[in-house]
Amino acid sequence: MIKPVGSETLKPLFAYDPDRHHALMSEAETLPSVIISSQAAGNAVMMGGGYFSPLAGFMNVADAVSVANTMRMTDGLFFPVPILCLLESVAAIGDARRIALRDPNVAGNPVLAIMDVAAIEQISDAQMNLMTEKVYRTLDPAHPGVAAFNSQGRLAVSGPIQVLNFSYFQDDFPDTFRTAVEIRNEIAEHGWQRVVAFQTRNPMHLAHEELCHMAMERLDCDGLVIHMLLGKLKPGDIPAPVRDAAIRKMVELYFPPNSAMVTGYGFDMLYAGPREAVLHAYFRQNMGATHFIVGRDHAGVGDYYGAFDAQVIFDEEVPSGAMQIEIFKADHTAYSKKLNRVVMMCEAPDHTKEDFVLLSGTRVRELLGSGVAPPPEFSRPEVAQILMDYYQSLD
Repeated sequence: MIKPVGSETLKPLFAYDPDRHHALMSEAETLPSVIISSQAAGNAVMMGGGYFSPLAGFMNVADAVSVANTMRMTDGLFFPVPILCLLESVAAIGDARRIALRDPNVAGNPVLAIMDVAAIEQISDAQMNLMTEKVYRTLDPAHPGVAAFNSQGRLAVSGPIQVLNFSYFQDDFPDTFRTAVEIRNEIAEHGWQRVVAFQTRNPMHLAHEELCHMAMERLDCDGLVIHMLLGKLKPGDIPAPVRDAAIRKMVELYFPPNSAMVTGYGFDMLYAGPREAVLHAYFRQNMGATHFIVGRDHAGVGDYYGAFDAQVIFDEEVPSGAMQIEIFKADHTAYSKKLNRVVMMCEAPDHTKEDFVLLSGTRVRELLGSGVAPPPEFSRPEVAQILMDYYQSLD
């Protein structure tokens, strides 16, 4: 199986040993504690599950700035984006060197992790702007990722952590949430050698489904991991439970048995386009995928990124040899009226726009909200029914 990034073995930060876990939970109740941001909580969940291996905890400012600039920490370790725990106040910490990090997304703010405090540093406006510009390629506060990143405090608390739970993800999505450790184990149980991963924060229409089939065939993969984001999205995006149900129905009906896994991970979407595509590839290698699909405007939002910036970054900016996972570069896929099948648009040079079945997201939402299924060339009827039920429930 493919090795994790930067290490021979995966290094999850969750306290798996029951006795140790119990002792840490008891200790946590005696420690000074702070409620962290939703973004920091997602980072902790990802580190706990091994997705961000071999990180040992939250970065200090020097490492975060270095990562933003070069995708390497000050010691040379590769990582695509800064992983910070930013607070507005550290009054509750005082001079404590060991603290409890509490979950902002669960009622009662239970302890999410214990941190050994290595440093507490003030981040300057210049440093914040640099990291924002490098990661998001814009300082526009209307960008949802920029807004979320900059809405946190300016005090960076860094140090190694021990993770004690997986926030709401394990309880709310028991059939879907999986750690990198668990996905690696499932891939091994299937006996898959070549595995392609597909990232999604949306339901999968026919074009997405066919893209996955296409990638599996061309890459000679024996397994597909559909890996959906389960954390916070921007307003208007379809909630994770609805997306989960739609994707599961598609896999059940249109993929051969034991060829596709439907899984999810606990993280808030960054909408960071190219940088987030690299992060997506990073943690897909950690979960055991050998290949990763990067499509048009991958992890993008609005018009902040070029259509293929998220593919170009792997050739032009990712340090050579940093990752072993291979990128499957995909164009927009759509149903061809001429060929009566889904194709990559770049592979149909004799087509005009009118030769494809293309519907805007707005038009699809209008149809679904009116109880009208999109054409079968766009969406499987069983998937469309689940989405229609959801949109009509909003009225």
